[in-house]
Amino acid sequence: MSEGTREHWSSSLGFTLAAVGSAVGLGNMWRFSYMTAENGGAAFVILYVLLTAIVGLPVMLVELSIGRGAGESPVKALTYYGGRAWAPLGLLFVVSGFVILGYYGVLAGWTTRYAFEAIVTGFPADAAAHFGALQSGHQAAAWQLGFMALTVLVVSGGVRGGIERASLVLMPLLGLLVIGLALYAATLDGAAAGYRYYFSTEFKAILDPAVMRDAAGQAFFSLSLGMGAMLTYASYLSRSHDLPREAILISASDFAVAFVAGLVVFPLVFALGLQQDVSASTLGALFVTLPKAFATMGFAGRVIGFLFMLALVVGALTSAISLLEVVVSTAIDQFGMERARASWLCGGAISALGLLSAYDIGILGLMDTIGGNLLLVFGGLCLSVFAGWVLGPRILEEAEQGTRMPWMLGGWLFMLRYVVPPLLFVILLYSIQAAWVALAEWAGG
Repeated sequence: MSEGTREHWSSSLGFTLAAVGSAVGLGNMWRFSYMTAENGGAAFVILYVLLTAIVGLPVMLVELSIGRGAGESPVKALTYYGGRAWAPLGLLFVVSGFVILGYYGVLAGWTTRYAFEAIVTGFPADAAAHFGALQSGHQAAAWQLGFMALTVLVVSGGVRGGIERASLVLMPLLGLLVIGLALYAATLDGAAAGYRYYFSTEFKAILDPAVMRDAAGQAFFSLSLGMGAMLTYASYLSRSHDLPREAILISASDFAVAFVAGLVVFPLVFALGLQQDVSASTLGALFVTLPKAFATMGFAGRVIGFLFMLALVVGALTSAISLLEVVVSTAIDQFGMERARASWLCGGAISALGLLSAYDIGILGLMDTIGGNLLLVFGGLCLSVFAGWVLGPRILEEAEQGTRMPWMLGGWLFMLRYVVPPLLFVILLYSIQAAWVALAEWAGG
């Protein structure tokens, strides 16, 4: 443990907001609501909540416990608890964060550009042609690099001076933006139809393996699990923090933002009669349908569109910060690098990888399938097996430190041993299948 020299959060609030910021991102602001509407409505929500409780919370608590207990970044933390044989699992977390941030920066760059254009030029009338022109090429690369530079600046400031300070500003701002937009959307004439579409229910979807895979992937990606982000953030915690309470608070806040974002999107789409334009592409819906809606609203559309895109940028930035911190913290711990140097070197390497996605949207989709689903689920599966069967009571002792909710840990080891691994294994099989199809489509295209 590097207890004496390692940075620490200055307050419990700072950690909580940073951890919630890690969880809340583009996946909450659009992907959750879209997948809810396309996968059985309330049935998907029920399945998502169940998987979060059964799989997400136990795995999150493992990450928090290992991170705080070891006081190290992923590779050293897994080595501290399991020996050198388990160091590759920590390396997998670092690789996952590296790959995900590589393409995530491109998505965030698109969003940042839309927010900028909303103020300067307004939304274009032909939203599809506009998105087609900017989704790849030099302009996409430039905005990706600009967003990554902002992310590096925050992380290079350190845990307190950079990450915590940014979270204390960005997360309250995000909450105000989302709630304000939801209240505005509720006043639109088509709000009721939008809500009906959002909450339409097909309970048979609960038994659909593809829906279960999507719900599990959404839970893992949204909660920043299987990529070492929560583990790394927890490594800066003191022993007095109540980890079960933090896990519940982070999960609930993450779901709340995702749910409320849906109360913004669908009333807007239905109020302007654009529901037929919501295609099978989440990217198309976000960067074509919504800008088209904002363009028809005149000046009000520019204001509302800017605020919505600003909320997306804030969510993307807080998530990107946590992903970069996983890689930077590892570089500091493994190689003794100075933080600013590690931030710029790691950020530069990730940006270089991201250029592949900036110039080829097919590569972006492939990296999303492999990094956002396959690697995260595999990492979570390995971590649950490690905690349940290798650490056993030792991980339970760490989680009990500082908690006022010991009752929550009653069936935790049982879940980690007999429930979480089988579920994640089945989901992993479907994720491998999806990754193979995506690879074949990219190779064939």
